[in-house]
Amino acid sequence: MTATMTVPGARIAGATEPGTAHAVVRAADGTAFAQAGWVDAGVVDRAVAAASAARADWGATPARDRAAALRAIAAELRTMTAELGSIIAAESGKRVPEAEAEVGFSARYFDWFADAAVIAEQESGYVTPMRRFRVRHHPVGVVAALGTWNFPLSIPARKIAASIAAGCPTVLKASERTPVSADRLVALCERHLPAGVIGAVMGGPEVATALIDHPQVAAVTFTGSTAVGQQVGARAAASSTRAVLELGGRAPFIIRADADVSDAVEHLLVAKLRNNGESCIAANNVFVHTSQRDAVWAALSERIRTVRPGAPEDADAQLGPMIDASAAIRLEQLIGQAAEAGAAVVRGMDGPSTGTYVAAALVDCDGESELWDREVFGPVIALRSFVDEDALVEEVNGWGVGLAGYVCGVDVIAAEALAERLRIGIVGINNGAPNTPEVPFGGFGGSGIGREGGMSGYLAFVEEQTISIAR
Repeated sequence: MTATMTVPGARIAGATEPGTAHAVVRAADGTAFAQAGWVDAGVVDRAVAAASAARADWGATPARDRAAALRAIAAELRTMTAELGSIIAAESGKRVPEAEAEVGFSARYFDWFADAAVIAEQESGYVTPMRRFRVRHHPVGVVAALGTWNFPLSIPARKIAASIAAGCPTVLKASERTPVSADRLVALCERHLPAGVIGAVMGGPEVATALIDHPQVAAVTFTGSTAVGQQVGARAAASSTRAVLELGGRAPFIIRADADVSDAVEHLLVAKLRNNGESCIAANNVFVHTSQRDAVWAALSERIRTVRPGAPEDADAQLGPMIDASAAIRLEQLIGQAAEAGAAVVRGMDGPSTGTYVAAALVDCDGESELWDREVFGPVIALRSFVDEDALVEEVNGWGVGLAGYVCGVDVIAAEALAERLRIGIVGINNGAPNTPEVPFGGFGGSGIGREGGMSGYLAFVEEQTISIAR
């Protein structure tokens, strides 16, 4: 990866526009490694116009042909694993092995939605004694896809794969923090798709607003914070634009009385430390049954003390840097406030002396703590004991957000029964990595609207038309 990488301000129907140059910095140290162009609303209008011009032909393309294009994209993505992994690690700070795994996960979205396009075309009939019904799937239209920085390749991939599989030309607006990997993805897609089916615009919030408000945009798919997502949803609703929103949460990690402590700790560390804890499904509030509390605390303390931050390319590190200095400062403030209030705190190893590194932390939150009451978004484990599962369910469901959660217990039937009581979109039972492209992913309440992944992710971008024929 060179220090002179460039990202155009827009990709429109196979051509590029430069935009005004802005530096793209490494999360680890803040040094610039690329230049990205930013564009204005006029360029957004041209990008949407190109997508709109491609709408009729792409929407009429047979599902099997759309699927073939998606599979070709997936195959080429896999050949770029090392290159894209290096870019993702630089932009977002995640460790190189995780960044390379993100490339493979992104490819799987294209594979899955290729299958989904064909499956959806086949599932289209119903017969009664009096009627024969056909259900047709019409592409909803041009889609605006708004990505975020913590998964700079896989989040755009799951949005693009779903929308173009459904026959919808798509314009991507990537996070201004992580535009390079997203641009490489769009450039790759252009090589396998007709002109105008995929495009991109780069820039700040005003570019996102221009996309959301554009009269030719039929659907918006957004991943980000609950606060910003609510603003996106409100803007979309004002023009009756369909919105798919994947927002924040406070993923509870519940260790039941019958849990195997060693296994539970392993699953928790996966759920918390993956992506440096900067994940919308990272374990956030850890509930441990009081009978297991001391054993879990001891086991976690031992493990946390050995967690070492390091540069993304450091093969011996378990954590990378935070996305920027403000994120690191915020986490240290939360830990410090808890310690000042009397909470027990266990810290991991220190990272490099310069950079945006935060030592992992385990914090006792049996008392009142701001740390317990918010989405942490970092390698900080907030732990609290519980006695009564009914009270636990009431607390979790009272948060009003529910994207992901976790339950650990030897009695899987009981663990599943507990999971089903939680108003949470995806729950991992005895595992810390619950998601896969083939299943719906999304949240309850303030954690979002709609689903990505699975057949639900495909259907988010179609209009279903029922034709009823007399027999």
